[in-house]
Amino acid sequence: MFIVLRAKQVEMCTAVAPVVFSNMSAKELKLSLEDAKKHLHSETLKRVDLENHMKTLQEQMTFQKRLHEDELKETKRVHESRIAEMESDCQRELESKLLNVLQELRKQQEEEIQGYKEELERTFSAKVENAQLSAARSSDFANAAREQLIETKMRIDALSSQVNHYHSQNAALENRARELQEMLDYDRDLHQRCIAEKEKEMVEAQQQAQAQLEEYEHLLDVKLALDLEINAYRKMLEGEEQRLNLSPSSSSHSIGTQATSQRRWFLHGKKRKMKEAKKRRHSAGFKIVQHASSSGNVSIEEIDADGKFVKLKNTSDEDQPLHGWVLRRHLGNVSDVTYKFPSQFTLQAGQVVTIWGAAAGVSPGPTDLVWKSQKSWGAGDSIGVTLITNDGEELAERKIMHIPREESSEQDEEITGSEMELSSQVSCLQFKSMLSNGHFS
Repeated sequence: MFIVLRAKQVEMCTAVAPVVFSNMSAKELKLSLEDAKKHLHSETLKRVDLENHMKTLQEQMTFQKRLHEDELKETKRVHESRIAEMESDCQRELESKLLNVLQELRKQQEEEIQGYKEELERTFSAKVENAQLSAARSSDFANAAREQLIETKMRIDALSSQVNHYHSQNAALENRARELQEMLDYDRDLHQRCIAEKEKEMVEAQQQAQAQLEEYEHLLDVKLALDLEINAYRKMLEGEEQRLNLSPSSSSHSIGTQATSQRRWFLHGKKRKMKEAKKRRHSAGFKIVQHASSSGNVSIEEIDADGKFVKLKNTSDEDQPLHGWVLRRHLGNVSDVTYKFPSQFTLQAGQVVTIWGAAAGVSPGPTDLVWKSQKSWGAGDSIGVTLITNDGEELAERKIMHIPREESSEQDEEITGSEMELSSQVSCLQFKSMLSNGHFS
């Protein structure tokens, strides 16, 4: 009882303490403490009274227990004497009844045991026959399994030998592939060095051709100046002949006219042949290689080699808005520039859009766009265009490259030789005409 009261007191203090400590001041806490002490004193007195009452009840319970034990012993002794008398009478009756029942049970058990023996004999014989049959079948199955095991073992040996053979072949093929890869790397390096040497030779040849062309133009300018000077002297001679009443030389006039026409034909043919040679050199000296990749719904379908346009295509079944998307162009050593799509532009499913340069000279269609800030997409040996989303992801890319290939300069040499021969012929005709007319003494 004391423990219960103490627990209730602790619970009351713990329940009241937060409220008291949070809402009361120091004086109120002192008053509440005195009240708690008074309450504790009263509870202590109650606990003492309850303990005394509990001791009294325990003494009464002990006394009553002793009385009940004495009564129980007396009752038990009387009951045992009665039971002994009843047991002696019942024992005699039960013995006679048990003898009769045991004899009947013995007879029934003997009959049942005999029936069980016969049934067990029949069951045992049937099971022995079944076991013999199953043993025969199991022996047949065991022989078949043994044969299958032998065949499987032989097959495993054959397969293991094949696996070993394949392993050796695989090792040989790997060695061969490694050798071929090394050869390929060596050939690639050699080819790259050859390409670099050829490019260097081409640059040197172009520089030499440019120097020869400049020298040729200089000589041509000198030749034209000499022709003009010769024509001036010829006019002076013709005027002198007219003043002296001499007949003008028809041969000199015809030869001069022929030289002038040949010179004009030569200049026109020279310009035409230079243009044709430049076109042949560009078409035959380079081949175009394109590389494209795409990881989304929109791909770059085409880049014009002259830089006029770039084509995009939506390869999916859904419309693709291109708000915030850009196309970045990379052209050789030139800094990259970007084209930003209009904010409301959407590329329909399966649709192709063409972005033209400002100087393309075409009228754009309803699905075309124009890059107004750039005249063209550029032209050069290497042009790259990358499609970038508004998140900065590179969705598609396409590159076009002009790769030089080997060619002979026989046509250029023939053109240069014909021009030199024609120039020498014109000069010879002019000098012959001058010599025949006696212009030089």
